[in-house]
Amino acid sequence: MNIFRTILILAFAFLAVFGEATLSAPRHLLGAQVDLLPALMVYAALNTGLPTIALLSVLGGLWFDALSANPLGISILPLALIGWPLYWRRDLILRDLPFAQFVLGAVASAAAPALTLLFLLSGGRELLLGWGTLWQWIVMTAVGAVTTPFIFELMAACHRALGYQERVEPGFRIDREIQRSRKKLRP
Repeated sequence: MNIFRTILILAFAFLAVFGEATLSAPRHLLGAQVDLLPALMVYAALNTGLPTIALLSVLGGLWFDALSANPLGISILPLALIGWPLYWRRDLILRDLPFAQFVLGAVASAAAPALTLLFLLSGGRELLLGWGTLWQWIVMTAVGAVTTPFIFELMAACHRALGYQERVEPGFRIDREIQRSRKKLRP
């Protein structure tokens, strides 16, 4: 497991949750609170291991719930339910294509609030649901779909700039000449 990639993902999750809580301009402009954790979970599921997915779902869910009106811990399970199936099927997914990233980001960003709402309703909470809820769900899905390819590019750029790049050496030396003939070589 690459610990640098895990630290980078958790740092971006912390900054995303902090930015969502403190910046009110996107919320007032769009009429909905955006959530970048499902898009980040798509990246983590396709590029890291299960420990990183578990850390992101637990820490990201707790950070998000601590700064929102959600009950503490309600966002952990939806994030985990997004990350684990993607992890198990990541060999079948074309993760390098921006269109696939867009679609996966849209599905994850639509599933996270729907699952959270399902868990809240299952817990007996009385919620205000209406046309505004549908608008918020559509905005969250669209913003998550658009930001997922950008998160992939941003994380790749950060990994190239800050991460350790392995040096690949060829199996042969370029400065060595190999003579092949039937003649016997003289010492």
